[in-house]
Amino acid sequence: MKTILVTGSNGLLGQKLTDLLKGNAAYKLIATARGEDRYPDKNGYQYVSLDITNQQEVDEVLSTYKPDAVIHTAAMTNVDQCETDHAGCDELNVKAVQYIVAACEKNNIYLAHLSTDFIFNGDKGPLTEEEIPDPISYYGESKLKAEQIVQAMKGKWSILRTVLVFGIVSDMSRSNIVLWVKGNLEQKKTIKVVNDQFRTPTLAEDLAMGCFLAVDKQAQGIYNISGSDLLTPYDIAQQTAKFFNLDASLIEKADSSTFKQAARRPLKTGFIIDKAKRDLGYQPHTFEQGIKVLSDQLSQKL
Repeated sequence: MKTILVTGSNGLLGQKLTDLLKGNAAYKLIATARGEDRYPDKNGYQYVSLDITNQQEVDEVLSTYKPDAVIHTAAMTNVDQCETDHAGCDELNVKAVQYIVAACEKNNIYLAHLSTDFIFNGDKGPLTEEEIPDPISYYGESKLKAEQIVQAMKGKWSILRTVLVFGIVSDMSRSNIVLWVKGNLEQKKTIKVVNDQFRTPTLAEDLAMGCFLAVDKQAQGIYNISGSDLLTPYDIAQQTAKFFNLDASLIEKADSSTFKQAARRPLKTGFIIDKAKRDLGYQPHTFEQGIKVLSDQLSQKL
């Protein structure tokens, strides 16, 4: 039996990885995050508290458990917070990656590292893995630095880039676009949604499967792991309203320039996922199918 250690296991992706891996007879899962374990069912995996910004802790945990692979999902992903807290962003998104890479090198551990479309400037899209990064936010810069650290490591690694992840788990620290749209429209609130940004939104279950496939195949290199539908946030909001039979007239088109945000967002990204389909056997849901997955999970909670 092989062992996979996941960082950031309390997050949306981390909990979806726990869903996926805890029942897998071929793998033992070690879930790690800072503080208490937030996953509801504690069976079928081991939880270890881990602060990835503490180099000694990272070294001790990886040296003690010696997993065959690490899936590194933990990061500061609040783009505006990264813009206003450079030190905090650097600590979580850059220094922590240095610690994880060093421990993986020392113990001969395969590393699958999560990255983002925000390493690009937004001038064009959708993008292949060969596109040259050019970040326009501090968050994007930090994630690009992390990619460079991973690419320089001695040992096997993959970088899994993703876009606008959505989904639901029982204990969420942050919302996402589908839940935000649904929640506001259910309360009959008017929402302004941008119509000049383009993304390929990613169901969290699909991203978890992409991570697993990369580890299972010991894939080497950069892979785009996202949805395949290129949509604006306005399109996403309209499709969400239609699926849940909510009032789409409450959704107003807006231009990105009308939003006052600390960090700039790339206008057009989205990914071409042919490489992941070919090399990994990755097959994401359509966006509409993804909403149905989320909807089914919501009904199970009621």
